[in-house]
Amino acid sequence: MSTPFIATQAELDACIEPWSRAPFLALDTEFVREQTYYAQLCLVQIGDGRTSACIDPLAGLDLGALWTCVMQSAHPRVFHAAGQDLEILIQLTQRAPANLFDTQIAASLLGLGDQMGYAALVEQRLGIVIDKSLARTPWARRPLSPRELAYAADDVRHLARIYPDLRQELEQRGRLDWLLEDCAALADPARYRPDPEREWRRLKGLARLGRSAQHVAASLAAWRDTLGEQRNRPRRWILPDDALYALAERQPQTPEQLANLQALPPKTLERHGQALIELIAQARRLEAPPLIEDARPDDARKQRLKRLQDALRATAEALGVSASLLANRADIETLAASGADADI
Repeated sequence: MSTPFIATQAELDACIEPWSRAPFLALDTEFVREQTYYAQLCLVQIGDGRTSACIDPLAGLDLGALWTCVMQSAHPRVFHAAGQDLEILIQLTQRAPANLFDTQIAASLLGLGDQMGYAALVEQRLGIVIDKSLARTPWARRPLSPRELAYAADDVRHLARIYPDLRQELEQRGRLDWLLEDCAALADPARYRPDPEREWRRLKGLARLGRSAQHVAASLAAWRDTLGEQRNRPRRWILPDDALYALAERQPQTPEQLANLQALPPKTLERHGQALIELIAQARRLEAPPLIEDARPDDARKQRLKRLQDALRATAEALGVSASLLANRADIETLAASGADADI
């Protein structure tokens, strides 16, 4: 059976009213972002449990009525691992669906698997093995083949079959409210707005740096995020992590010192060298405490950590869910170190 590919305004407009009345909609998106800061939406898949279709957002369509339909709160909007889809929707509309149902969260709450991938969930629930050979399709290319469109549409076709049973099981176990609470937090637009001042949290290994180097690294991370957003270019194109760490550790104070590091391409040196030197100098002058402490825990903290881990495992086993669903290791370690003042 061929997959409807909606590439004209008339085709799209004809679908909006039936989709608005459907008891739920399963949704997915395909996008590319290898060369941009923001994801470029290339395909929107929608299924209502009876039919499914792929919409072409690159065809110059007015998608306003579609987004209004997607955002209405009367009926659930079903996604799997919705974070990236929500990021795109919020980027385009400043809103997220008010009645979100994430099947990955549902699977975790039912003890089916922690952070379960879509293909694994489909295989477990439907016995269907998904052909992953098309996962890296260049979705911005046109035309898309019938096989590629069928692969994309299967995402929402299978979701529409899985959703009713997952919802019923959550209701039977008294956990639907848990899912709705988690989904409401996931759909908060504030989660997806650029926040340069918190970009340092993406950096791996920051704790191995000294106090001054940590603040230089944080300033550089904020700078590249702001510039990346302004130019719609990936952060790594603005300043790769290895160059960021080199600048944070060596902290060059003159153009000559910066050039001698050989960490930046000539064009970056020419365009941004002076700004980077000034940024590093400002961060060096900060008297703030380290962003991350790498101190080894003492015996008392180790004992608190063990008690917390034991309690976490016992609670997870009693609920039949993964311990990481309740708290990750970083949260438990922070709680052991800071107690009631822990920022978790």
